[in-house]
Amino acid sequence: MKTVGLLGGMSWESTVLYYQALNRGVRERLGGLHSAKILLHSFDFAEIEAMQVRGEWHRAGEVLAEAARGLQKGGAELMLICTNLMHKVAPMVEEAIDVPLLHIADAAGQEIARQKMRRVGLLGTRYTMEEGFYRDRLRERFGIDVVIPGPAARELVHRVIFGELCRGIFSAASQAAYLEIIDHLRAQGAEGVILGCTEIPLLISQEDAGLPLFNTTELHAGYALEMLFSD
Repeated sequence: MKTVGLLGGMSWESTVLYYQALNRGVRERLGGLHSAKILLHSFDFAEIEAMQVRGEWHRAGEVLAEAARGLQKGGAELMLICTNLMHKVAPMVEEAIDVPLLHIADAAGQEIARQKMRRVGLLGTRYTMEEGFYRDRLRERFGIDVVIPGPAARELVHRVIFGELCRGIFSAASQAAYLEIIDHLRAQGAEGVILGCTEIPLLISQEDAGLPLFNTTELHAGYALEMLFSD
């Protein structure tokens, strides 16, 4: 079993889910008292979020790349960025290390392709929904067409993520608003919806929605588990 390095804390609310999913997955495979070999670099998210707001993406990439190098030196044999948004700087992290960086959009794309879907909705931060680093990868690598909510809905989704979910706040009103947005995405032809922020599964689950949901936190952790046991 390999050692996985986690670039987490963005936010720690969802990094907890990664830790749980990886350990549960190892226990299911090996039984007994087995658990995952994990190295975690947990950022102060306020510092990262400030860089996002200021548009200092190159600086943010340098910070994540430095942390990834540290995890590799500590023995990490593969790497995860525990957030969809910060895959915007994934190329900088990849260049800094000699071990595989498992991209979260690939984890989602593989499952969407397995279910033979070609048009899906995307919920996430404003950056993830509006910029090309995530949607383009899904289209180019998996032939998946991604639809996003309208401007007002995108702003609501973004505000709830940073103003509530990353702070451990989960309200019925926000859940209802998200489910309404999912219904609008279905009207746009979406066959399923990517929960493209690792905090969103804390608010809504498959039981709540009328469309298949792609939980990127679980899919990313599952992708890592496959690699942990590969030769």
